[in-house]
Amino acid sequence: MNKFLLSLILLIASCNLENKNIIADLPKVLNEVSGTEIAPKSDLIWMLNDGGNASRIYGLNKKGAIKKELKIDAKNQDWEDLASDKEGNLYIGDFGNNANERQDLRILKVHANDLKSSEKIKVERISFEYPDQEKFPPKKKRFYFDCEAFFHYNNSLYLFTKSRVKNDFGKTHLYKVPAKKGHHIAEHVSSFSACNDSYCWVTSADLSDDGEQMVLLTQKSFLVFTNYTSDDFFNGTFKEYRFKNKSQKEGICFKDKNTLYVTDERAHGNGGNLYEFRLE
Repeated sequence: MNKFLLSLILLIASCNLENKNIIADLPKVLNEVSGTEIAPKSDLIWMLNDGGNASRIYGLNKKGAIKKELKIDAKNQDWEDLASDKEGNLYIGDFGNNANERQDLRILKVHANDLKSSEKIKVERISFEYPDQEKFPPKKKRFYFDCEAFFHYNNSLYLFTKSRVKNDFGKTHLYKVPAKKGHHIAEHVSSFSACNDSYCWVTSADLSDDGEQMVLLTQKSFLVFTNYTSDDFFNGTFKEYRFKNKSQKEGICFKDKNTLYVTDERAHGNGGNLYEFRLE
């Protein structure tokens, strides 16, 4: 068989396999969806768009229909991910930092009792800085201070950075910040590197409700970490689940301990979906 034809057949088969995981086509207002989260005490899947879009978060049902739209009283400078705590509060990660020059990194706390409000939502601001960044921006060989992923655990927020250093794209640094109002110096916890290309950029993260599984999302796969001790989530073991096709996947969260939701941006006629993946 012609090699080109064989490659085309394999590509179509791969795409069709991934299509089986699609459970909803997202509304156009979420074309640049960047964060996805399930909060306790809410029956909705919460999502946000990244920087430059409206300062709003959206609550969707499992069919992808928007059931709640919250106006947030804060600028969407570069929103990247959503997290929640056990009380049902949501946290908006406004820490996207492509140029590594921001000095206004922050996380916005939305209280659980405001998730049903029809008014503009006032938020608590948790600002922070990295302990090892001295220049804004630093030299390009020090472009380690972009971030698109975090979650809440034991009264702290755990952030996973995105490297923009050539030949070191796969590295992520784990920091933690107290989940309370005020300005904080982030604490460096650990580092991890899965591979060495831009498809390894960490774009979202989540922790299972029982704290026993941690997941990182990249464009080509998600990695599930287990058997770690304390809050050094990289000192255990991990398993990689490869996607059948690459798209701009930027949101992940646990539906339950055996199931994950993933979302991707709509670009070039591809993406704009809510996916469901079962863990083996």
